[in-house]
Amino acid sequence: MKHTNVLLAGATGYLGSFLLKELIAKENQVVAIVRNPDKLKITNENYLELKQAEVTKPESLRDICKGIDTVISTVGITRQKDGLTYMDVDYKANMNLLEEAKKARVNHFVYVSAIDGDKYRDLKIFEAKEKFVDALKSSGLDYTIVRPNGFFSDMKDFLHMAKSGRVYVFGSGNQKFNPIHGEDLARTIVNSLDEQPKELTIGGPDVLSLNAIGELALTALDKPVKIVHLPDWSRKLTIWFLRTFTSVKTYGPIEFFLTLMAEDHIAPTYGEHRLKEHYIEVAKTLKD
Repeated sequence: MKHTNVLLAGATGYLGSFLLKELIAKENQVVAIVRNPDKLKITNENYLELKQAEVTKPESLRDICKGIDTVISTVGITRQKDGLTYMDVDYKANMNLLEEAKKARVNHFVYVSAIDGDKYRDLKIFEAKEKFVDALKSSGLDYTIVRPNGFFSDMKDFLHMAKSGRVYVFGSGNQKFNPIHGEDLARTIVNSLDEQPKELTIGGPDVLSLNAIGELALTALDKPVKIVHLPDWSRKLTIWFLRTFTSVKTYGPIEFFLTLMAEDHIAPTYGEHRLKEHYIEVAKTLKD
């Protein structure tokens, strides 16, 4: 790929840290926006410049896109904290970046949403993400919307369940998806920069059912395979109860997780990291 000047927002997050590594490995000049520079270990000073700024504060971003060819934003929150909402971060913070990108006439803006976000706009997490997607599409800039399947980092919930000796799934457990490792996802995104596809849906190499994921988690921890199937009405009731009696801060991530777990979400397959190996690796740290 040709070398380019990239502004990376969200560089200290799970995906952002892999993107930073991959961009530098491919000899791109990277400007990383960080709130706390100490959080980021500089891997190669020749290719990396840190800019201290907060994406939720537009005044701190002034002229940040000057001389930049490509903006990549992984900015978003799964669990609300610091009193910030999904609209504050997933929508408004990305809008602040977009305004600067438009002002500097950057060539390409890459935004990471999530799989099938456009079909689940009623979920609080996606409401904000997709509002930004709409704004990006009508911005006049060349753009890529990346829609990854679940991250390996999100799959640790199965391991934590498995630690107790049982994994709980809703319905038949035959719902399939192909989660992806951050390193594989970052590599696919960086490799696609030259082509600039409008939409890029990305999953890992193995399409697995929830039952199979539960089995992998239990086996990694040397537990007998015990998978408990909960009726689907209990999933719907849980979502209703949380929406009715808790704040969006509490129910947002659970609503997202429980809704997406109810159906197949299979993305085109990429990468080499296998969930089985990942679980075996992580299980070593969880075993008593």
